[in-house]
Amino acid sequence: MKKYAVLFPGQGAQAVGMGKDLYDALPVCRETFNEANDVLGYDLAKLCFEGPIEELTKSSNTQPAIYVHSVAAYRALVEQQPELSFSAAAGLSSGEWAALQVAGVVSFADGLRVLQARGSYMQAACEEQPAGMLSVIGLDLDTVRKIAGEAGIEVANLNSPVQTVLSGPKEGIAAAEKLAQEAGAKRAIPLNVAGAFHSRLMRSAAEKLGEFLENITFSDPALPVVANVNGRPHGDAASIRQAMVDQVTSSVQWVETIEWMRGQDVNAYVECGPGKVLSGLVKRIDKAASLHNIQGQPDLEAAAAALNEEQE
Repeated sequence: MKKYAVLFPGQGAQAVGMGKDLYDALPVCRETFNEANDVLGYDLAKLCFEGPIEELTKSSNTQPAIYVHSVAAYRALVEQQPELSFSAAAGLSSGEWAALQVAGVVSFADGLRVLQARGSYMQAACEEQPAGMLSVIGLDLDTVRKIAGEAGIEVANLNSPVQTVLSGPKEGIAAAEKLAQEAGAKRAIPLNVAGAFHSRLMRSAAEKLGEFLENITFSDPALPVVANVNGRPHGDAASIRQAMVDQVTSSVQWVETIEWMRGQDVNAYVECGPGKVLSGLVKRIDKAASLHNIQGQPDLEAAAAALNEEQE
C-alpha cells in the first residue's frame, strides 16, 4: 500500500516555458495563472511562458512564478485524481510556501504576495554584500561543516547524504571550494545565484519578512507540513509564522524532512512544479521510494496512469 507525500521545488527550478502546456490544456491551471496575474498586477503567465530568463530569474519574479506553477500542477493532479490523499507535504526553501498553501495554512493570494515580498527582500539583501553558494558533493556532513567553519561560511542546505550546500561571502566560498577539493570532494560547484541564501547574510530580509507576515492570516495545517528549519511537522498557525521567518536564515533540513516522512511510512512522492531536483534528492535518501513528477501535461498524464496502477 502506497502512502503519499507531495513536494514543491524552490528557487533555481525556473525555466522559460514553465507551466505553459498546463495552462493551454486545463481550465484549472488557466484560472490559477490568471488569478496570479490579478493579484500581482502584471502578466506573470507571459513572463513564465516567454521570459526573458533574466527577468524570470530575479528573486521577486522567480519565487512567485515557481509557486504559481507548482500550485497549478497540484490543482491539476487533484482534479484528475480526486481519490488521491496525501499524508504530508513539504517544499524546498521558497517551495515550503506552496506546501503551506495546499495544506490550507495561507490563501493562494496571500502566499503569492508573501513570495513577491520575500523575493524582493532577499534580492535587496543580496545586493548588500558580494556573496554566493557552493554545492559540495561526495563528502560527509562533518567534513563539510569543518570546511564551512574554516572558510567562515555556513551550511545552507542539507540536500542528501552526499550533497551539502554552503553559503556566505564570496571570499569564503572561494576558500571552501579549494578546501573541498583538497578533502576529496567529487565536485565543488559554485552556484549561479545572486547571494548567500539561508545564511546570516539574509538577516535583513528575514526582519522585513517578519514585519510583512504580521498582516498575513495563518491557519492551522489540514495535513502535516514538514518544516525546513528542523525537518519536523509545523505546529499551530502562530508557530508557523515564526518558523517561516527563521527559515530565511536557517539551514534547509531536507534529509531530515524525508527521513521524518519515511518514519511515518511514506513511500511515494509526487513533485509538483518545474524541474525534477527534489525527486533526485529523495532517491538519494530513500532508494526504495516511488517517485512521480508533474511539471507539464505529459507528466500529468504519465503520473495519473502510474498512480492509478499503484492504488489498484
